[in-house]
Amino acid sequence: MIGFVLRRAALIVPTFVGVTLLAFSLIHLIPGDPVLVMAGERRLDPVFYAEVYQRLGLDRPLHEQYFHYLSRTVRLDLGESFVTHAPVWTEFATLFPATVELSLGAMLFATVIGIPAGITAAARRGSIVDHGLMGLSLAGFSMPIFWWGLLLVMHFSVHLREIGSVFALPVSGRVALEFEVPAVTGFMLVDTWLSGEPGAFRSALAHLVLPSIVLGTIPMAAIARMTRSSMLDVLGEDYVRTARAKGLPTRRVVFVHALRNALLPQITVLGLQVGTLLGGAVLTETIFSWPGVGKWLIDAIARRDYPVLQGGILLAAALMMCVNLIVDVMYGWADPRIRRAGRSA
Repeated sequence: MIGFVLRRAALIVPTFVGVTLLAFSLIHLIPGDPVLVMAGERRLDPVFYAEVYQRLGLDRPLHEQYFHYLSRTVRLDLGESFVTHAPVWTEFATLFPATVELSLGAMLFATVIGIPAGITAAARRGSIVDHGLMGLSLAGFSMPIFWWGLLLVMHFSVHLREIGSVFALPVSGRVALEFEVPAVTGFMLVDTWLSGEPGAFRSALAHLVLPSIVLGTIPMAAIARMTRSSMLDVLGEDYVRTARAKGLPTRRVVFVHALRNALLPQITVLGLQVGTLLGGAVLTETIFSWPGVGKWLIDAIARRDYPVLQGGILLAAALMMCVNLIVDVMYGWADPRIRRAGRSA
């Protein structure tokens, strides 16, 4: 098992180098001069422009810039933002809890809705309920995030507010502006709870609802379809047929005998959905003005802030590589055939 883990971990090194090369190359393909973007409407003196350009290291050949960036990255130095002059690590650490909180809310929505939907569809295979649930899951999986997000904004922020409904929800930020919540953990739900300010926790919870639904829709659809498929496989096993032959109620057969084994593949699905959440967070945070890593990266693109973009992409990729490594290790631990296949390869 240790050899299997080491072999999987060793694959991270070339992947990491590839990600750094890709991030560096793609960023420099973005049109626009970062110095001129930072200057905005101001006219820069040519001498001052040359000084800034040199100070940022942009006058060096691209290969020198890449190796300088790679050497700093190996030393865990992601540089400083061109705009705020704050270390990239500091900005990332400040904003990352917001993205984690949003991702956890989305994953909670996806599992609470997706797993029961998949179980219900499998238990009523071929019925109208089955076709209806799978049709909705297909629609959820195919729906563009930005369109789904704007649709919810129009309904919950415009329509429901116009009619004075109590179900109207906020669509921007993490908490109402009237609350001043000290940052203790970075997680707004926790900080508002700790603040003891009446209404602050409810406000933070209300701000989390719509972004979580938008971000969790695609994972929810994937989990529902995977749960249905796993349940159908398990319901066809001999031990389930034996349980039915004994005259056990369908509910007991499904929830006691079949569900536990059918949920094992969902662990892997949940791990793989981390990539979907990170990709979807970029759009979701932008639509709902959610101050997380996704919106941070979009702002960095607009400002041509190379260190932020390179650091943010690298950290997101590192997170994905860690999650994939954990999933691979769990696969290898659960199925010895995978470990043997990896050794023979």
